[in-house]
Amino acid sequence: MKQRILVTGGAGFIGSGIAAKLALDPDNFVVIVDNLHTGALEKLPVSPHNNIKFIKADVNDFTDISSVLNSYRFDFVFHFAALVGVKRTLEYPVMVLNDITGIKNILNLSKNTGVKRVYFSSSSEVYGEPVEFPQNEHTTPLNSRLPYAIVKNVGEAYLRAYKQEFDLDFTIFRFFNTYGPKQSKDFVMSKFLYAALHNKEISIYGDGSQTRTFCYIDDNVDSCLSAFYNNKMINDVVNIGTDDEISILQLAHSVIEVTGSKSKIVHVAALKEGDMTRRCPDNSKMKQLLNRPLTPLLEGIQKLIDSKNLVKS
Repeated sequence: MKQRILVTGGAGFIGSGIAAKLALDPDNFVVIVDNLHTGALEKLPVSPHNNIKFIKADVNDFTDISSVLNSYRFDFVFHFAALVGVKRTLEYPVMVLNDITGIKNILNLSKNTGVKRVYFSSSSEVYGEPVEFPQNEHTTPLNSRLPYAIVKNVGEAYLRAYKQEFDLDFTIFRFFNTYGPKQSKDFVMSKFLYAALHNKEISIYGDGSQTRTFCYIDDNVDSCLSAFYNNKMINDVVNIGTDDEISILQLAHSVIEVTGSKSKIVHVAALKEGDMTRRCPDNSKMKQLLNRPLTPLLEGIQKLIDSKNLVKS
């Protein structure tokens, strides 16, 4: 019998990547749930095994999502649905906080319908302004203040509580910046590449000295699914990201160089909040899961260009 897997947020960037690779195994039946608020139908994967079903539903609406979990009785849940994007989450903080309801809905329904394990997409944002480098899953304090980061932190706390009280297993993935085909252009890598390929100005908040690491989508998805298929990182947290730190200004120059663009770099006012000065994970756990070299930044950028799949909106 096929194992039934729910992917919430499966019409989003990372969620669709997870769903696509899960569906490559004919023994998996994958149900994708998305309210299409930030996801898109064109990101939904197509399976050669006809083992994907899409249901438009909102995890924050108990009536909406309860019918899905009660009907299918899933073995595993990847809860990746969330309002995402720095600008969007800063502009709509109440909508962000509503995602706590979705987390509670998923966990309540999971423990009542026989789900074996919940995989949760957390974020590097939970670390807040850096106090330790590299940022370690268990020793770095969670210094988060913004609504998006708080929601992820609360979600992690709920998972631990449901394990303690109801013995519902979990795995938490703390995603650092991930990029690749199908990512919408309001994220830094796709925004820069789209501008460069059209010789438009590349805007940088502040002086561009803030650093990030950039993980190619295949490395992210393969690490998550390695944990899934090999039963690793159970009731644990794992950073998902590269440890190759680069400033945003350097990234802009690299994108211009790779694309041969005539784009000019312009500096705009720094964000009032949410643009942390540094971010770099301790990714030793991820490297164990991936068991192969991570994709170098310039190689990943070239892959994205070659894919001709830069989303325009």
